[in-house]
Amino acid sequence: MEMDDIYDLVIDSVRQALVEENGGGDIQISARMAGGHVIFEDGEARVMKDVPVATVFKKVTSVREKLRVLEQKINNHPSLSAPEVAELQAYISKCYGSLTTFNFLFRDDDDQFRGTGG
Repeated sequence: MEMDDIYDLVIDSVRQALVEENGGGDIQISARMAGGHVIFEDGEARVMKDVPVATVFKKVTSVREKLRVLEQKINNHPSLSAPEVAELQAYISKCYGSLTTFNFLFRDDDDQFRGTGG
């Protein structure tokens, strides 16, 4: 690996760490969801957990950031073959697709998850 490549990886990693530390960058929660709660009930309608939507939003966006880091590491891995990279990328796309369930939380459409179809 060349020095320029190492420099770019370090810069990207530092930027990513700063974004994660600041709660995911410029991504904003939908105004109608701000202040809301996610309530988990058991089969007998007993509340088992009451979580602020902002907490769920932060965790969902954190998963996205971690998937992006994983994607970068896969793309830059020196010993993975092209078919291996493609296979792992397909799994990442499927993860994004599963996370589309949470798109209603995002204020901006551009921030929403897209799976293999997007």
